[in-house]
Amino acid sequence: MSRPGLARRGFLTAAGVAAALTLAACGSGSGTEATGDTPASQPASASTSWTFTDDRGKKLEQAKAPTKIVAQVSSAAALWDFGVRPIAVFGPHKLSDGSKDPQVGNVDITKVTGLGNVWDEFNVEQYIGLQPDLLVSSMYDKGTLWYVPEKSKDTIEQVAPTAGIMLTGQTATQVIGRYEELAKSLGADMQGVPEAKARLEAATKELAQFKDLKVLMMSGGPDQMWVVNPPEYPDIRLLTDNGLNVITPSKVDDGGFFQTLSWENADMYEADVILYDTRTQALKPAEMMKKPTFAKLPAVKAGQLYPWKAEAPFSYQGYADFVEQLVADLKKANKLL
Repeated sequence: MSRPGLARRGFLTAAGVAAALTLAACGSGSGTEATGDTPASQPASASTSWTFTDDRGKKLEQAKAPTKIVAQVSSAAALWDFGVRPIAVFGPHKLSDGSKDPQVGNVDITKVTGLGNVWDEFNVEQYIGLQPDLLVSSMYDKGTLWYVPEKSKDTIEQVAPTAGIMLTGQTATQVIGRYEELAKSLGADMQGVPEAKARLEAATKELAQFKDLKVLMMSGGPDQMWVVNPPEYPDIRLLTDNGLNVITPSKVDDGGFFQTLSWENADMYEADVILYDTRTQALKPAEMMKKPTFAKLPAVKAGQLYPWKAEAPFSYQGYADFVEQLVADLKKANKLL
């Protein structure tokens, strides 16, 4: 489950950065004009000072709540569902055919500026031109903002304050709660949030009825499959904390996120149900079925191979949809082992 392929971009020289920052400071409203839409929701009182402490322990303070927000796609998807409208996104948001990547959730990609679509791609000059007030991204490693390229990190952090929300070691509800706090601080309208929260709570309570099913969660690549390690994933922790029996691999690779297996060893773990990664870079079921060992697994032969929507936005709406669909799938499954 490797990171997306690298796409190299030229980097601004120090002189170029200084000039671009100077020009941006002299501009007016370029971020709003670039998107053709209203930027992030206004705070309840524009005169009230804004503070937010992110998951690095970094306290952010501004005279008023940021309105021109740039966000990594998973953060943008979460904030969008709470009513915040970023002006730009970076990370996978557009597929090769021009359609929307599922990772960007409900974000209207026709109304945001795209600063980069693949790993290591971030248009710094364009970012400076937007004159952002805040950059938001998630973190798998504390202190490292996801999809912010290491080579341009220092420059990006000179342009506007940054906020990081930690994913690793958290449950999905904890992560959702942090995005909710951030959205509220930004003045989001929270439309539809109470109803979605009630849906998620109801669906989550249904998971315990499937405790007797052994569930394997995995992702597939051309030459390997990866068995995920539940404690490292917020969404899987939500499932296991509420009674779902998800297999934990006996050995994990460096980093602790998964165990790598050859397709010939796809039968290392017995399972009643297999949940497969639906992200763009992962193999589809038809492709995995061409792997003989995988095709012979009891769960696969029984048709108990269901989608794991690992790109679900960290919002009550996103997770209500995810857990409701999972419950509907598991109700069709039988115990095989």
